[in-house]
Amino acid sequence: MGGARATIQGLRRFTPPAAVQLRRAQLTLILAMLAPTVMMIAGGIVLLALGRGTAALVIGVLLLALCTTSLTGYILATIFVSRGEQVARFQHDFLSLVSHELRTPLTSILMFLDTLRDERLTNPAEKRQCLDLLDQEMRRLDQLLERLLQLSRLQSRRQRFRSAPVEMSDVIRDALAAFDAATLTSRTEVNVDVVCPAELTVSGDREALTQAISNLLINAWKYTPEDRRRIQLHAHATDRHVEVAVSDNGPGIERDDQKRIFGHFERGQAAERSGRRGSGLGLAIVRAVVRAHNGRIDLRSRPGEGSEFRIRLPRVRATTEARAA
Repeated sequence: MGGARATIQGLRRFTPPAAVQLRRAQLTLILAMLAPTVMMIAGGIVLLALGRGTAALVIGVLLLALCTTSLTGYILATIFVSRGEQVARFQHDFLSLVSHELRTPLTSILMFLDTLRDERLTNPAEKRQCLDLLDQEMRRLDQLLERLLQLSRLQSRRQRFRSAPVEMSDVIRDALAAFDAATLTSRTEVNVDVVCPAELTVSGDREALTQAISNLLINAWKYTPEDRRRIQLHAHATDRHVEVAVSDNGPGIERDDQKRIFGHFERGQAAERSGRRGSGLGLAIVRAVVRAHNGRIDLRSRPGEGSEFRIRLPRVRATTEARAA
């Protein structure tokens, strides 16, 4: 995995052609607008300082006003060009990362297919093992593509969510069921603390919220040492929000990684060192789902002291409670 990360770092140092063109446009803008504007400012100041008569003062003021407008246009154009360069670089990096993540399972699949086609395996048990590994890589590829498509729909706002009152206690129950199904190989009990379940009502899509919480639970399970796993889920309501927190006693997350891990294909250093497989898309999907529900997700973590992911969603009060208020 370290080699993969090094390869990705090398890809990121490559400057995409679109970014080069935008940088050239920025330099052209400097030469075409900034240099003449500086000369006009100097001329306007000279006219105001040394000029005599009303005409000289008026021309000096007009020159300075024109220069102010030109500078404003230059600043705005520079901002737009810089943002365009960032978008071009992001698109290139994203395509490079996607290509790399897809190539890994595809290489394994081709290798297994070549092995079976050339009949190198004569032992039925070895053939069965090869087929199992092939199935595993196919499922991994299918899951990666599905997550990419889902993340694309979320970020382009083409993913349609239901908007209906949802009891978060039901969402938590569904998320725990999904967590149990995903961790059959090493079942782990989750310490659940739900305060006043009747007050935990939000407006949104039950399935999407279930996926967000189950992603957090599976992450906590995946990156916590098996011999001492301790996962906690706490939910409570405030006046305006419903908060759901998932915490673990894992290795924690470095401060420099805490914002980065919510990006595409990004994983923390502790996750890389653990050797656990991961696409680096789970937290990006969680953040996109939470934002689509007008909520926010916060992370509290220190290296060696575990992590806590806290989801905060707008609360919907029950009719009787609203009338009492």
